[in-house]
Formats: sequence, C-alpha cells, structure tokens
Amino acid sequence: MGIKDAKILIVEDEPQINRLIELVLQSDGFYNIKKSFDGAKALEIIKTNKPDLILLDIMLPSIDGFALCKLIKEDEYLKSIQVIMLTAKKMEKDILEGFESGAVDYISKPFSNKILLARVKAHLNNINFSSSVYQNIKIDDIKKTVTIDNKELELTRFEYRILKILIANVGVVFSRSQLLSYLRGDDGFNVSERAMDVQILNLRRKLGNIGSNIETIRGVGYKLKELR
Repeated sequence: MGIKDAKILIVEDEPQINRLIELVLQSDGFYNIKKSFDGAKALEIIKTNKPDLILLDIMLPSIDGFALCKLIKEDEYLKSIQVIMLTAKKMEKDILEGFESGAVDYISKPFSNKILLARVKAHLNNINFSSSVYQNIKIDDIKKTVTIDNKELELTRFEYRILKILIANVGVVFSRSQLLSYLRGDDGFNVSERAMDVQILNLRRKLGNIGSNIETIRGVGYKLKELR
C-alpha cells in the first residue's frame, strides 16, 4: 500500500477549515478521507474504521483533542494511529500537552498547505519503520526517543526530526530547502542552511558507524543511503 492509499481522518469543528484540509489532501492525490466535526463522533469513526492518520483539532465539542488523543493511545488496537494536532495555540504548555497525550506532531493555524502535506507524508511514511532496512534503529514517536542496538541516543529535537524523515525515506534525496521547511514548520524557529549542515554533522557523529550512511549530495542536499 502506498501512502496515497492511507486512511486519513480530519477532526475539525470549523466547516471551512475542515473542507480546506480535505481539498489540500485531495489535490495531492489522497482520496481515502473521512471527516468529523466533534470528538465523540470522531471516536465512533476511529473505532469502526481505524484510520492511519488523524489531523486533530484541539478545541472540539463533546471530547476535546487532548482527551481524544489519550483515548486513542490507551487503546492497544488504536495506539498505532499517527495523530497530528491542529491548533491556534502556540503556548509551550499547550504544545507539550499535545505531545504528552500521544500526538506525533502539531501544526499551528493558519497553516501552510505545503507544510501540512509535508507533515502528513512524513508521518505516514513513519508507519513503515518496522520494515526499514535499518532494523537496529528503533524510533519511539510517543517518547521521542531513538535507540540503536538498545542504546538510547541523546538527540536534539531537530536531529530527531531529521533522522525520522530520512529513515522513513531511505534512498530519497532531500534538498536543504525541503528539510528546512520541515524543520521550521510552525515552531517559529529560524533555521538557516548553515545550521542545517551543523545538525547533519552532529547527527552523523551521534549515529556512530551508521552516520556515514547519511550522504551529502553536492549542490543538492542529503539522503540516507540504501543498504545492499
């Protein structure tokens, strides 16, 4: 199954925003999309037709986004669902609460369509981590930890996100601008190309022998080498 076949649920109580997200996804080839406008009805859909990814607003009728995300992550059958929070809030405590409830990412409103698609694709690719050729690298997207041969690495948030997108797309070349747009996102951090190179350098060092598999493509960007 390709990522365009993924089942996506949009949970957003503002009809115009809900429809906009649907159109953005459809314009990029996603077709298996369901929508909900409140938390309780969303939970019914989730239980009867388990989605692969949920775009989840925080402020919802019936059950708010934080509570709904916790219910999903406490359920053995549902906890593998990738949840991206949609929020107008930018306060650190709200972002942290989203991650603590089990979300893998958050996007602040108003959002960039390109950023929305980049995040959706990256996290759908993450579903396939278990089949990665880099079997000894384990990424826990709830705890935000990375282990190699059961040894936990001390990664910065940026290093963690770079590794996630590279390992979910082994062999794919990412330009610096693509990686920068993913890292900048809606966090408000001003990441420069020079800072990107430093992040890659540090990530290679922390990955040890595996680090040499992050290849520099001169004049373009980086990729994680396919293992033969």
